[in-house]
Amino acid sequence: MKSARAIVGAAVVAAALAGPASVAGQHAHGPGPHAGGPQQGPHRPGQEDEEEFEQVVAQGRGFGMAFAADRNGYPGPQHVLELGERLRLTAAQQARVRALMDAMLAEARPKSARLLEAERRLRDLFASGRADEASVQAAVAEAERAR
Repeated sequence: MKSARAIVGAAVVAAALAGPASVAGQHAHGPGPHAGGPQQGPHRPGQEDEEEFEQVVAQGRGFGMAFAADRNGYPGPQHVLELGERLRLTAAQQARVRALMDAMLAEARPKSARLLEAERRLRDLFASGRADEASVQAAVAEAERAR
């Protein structure tokens, strides 16, 4: 069975190979950012998620891997600290969680920068109109290595 990532990757490659004309027919909501118009329709929530993802990754919070867990109610170390009183954490437990979080952030920030740069290059590839199967596969592989 193919992984979800492989299926999404195949869909992205198929869309890239199909070209802008076939993709343009998929959206019935009128002009959007691709036509020079304002952001509207189903693209806005996706862009908001992307912006939030970029902020989280840039700050080293979860490095994006915890993003899905966080969005669905699973707490990370920051939330544990925020809920310390309700969780009745001792001072020693709070200090330990803070030390773990600080170590995580120190390690994640350089990796975060590499991931965001790889993701930017992938977006730029599509925006430039130069996306083909080989270039998309290479850019996705680069982003996954960074992740």
